[in-house]
Amino acid sequence: SLRASLRASLRASLRAFLRAFLGVFRQFSGEVLAALEAPAPIEGGWPLDRTILPRSPSREEALRGSESPQYQAIVAHRFNGTTSNVVILDGLPPSA
Repeated sequence: SLRASLRASLRASLRAFLRAFLGVFRQFSGEVLAALEAPAPIEGGWPLDRTILPRSPSREEALRGSESPQYQAIVAHRFNGTTSNVVILDGLPPSA
């Protein structure tokens, strides 16, 4: 899975990115499991405005999507409009 946390500085740029993101993400078999504006932490601090939990079928597919021309065409909106952290998290192996 991926996890993205964002702090918007230019909301118009963030909106432009979010409008296009889901269509691009779905082209690479992605889905969004959860999205929350202003999440309330239960432990520690959370300095960012929005958290999105997208899921890809594999690390390879997530990277293929993030390196695609379609994603590269829209990601400048996120870079221009937010401070963000994006990571890929590998799933746990099935329990034995």
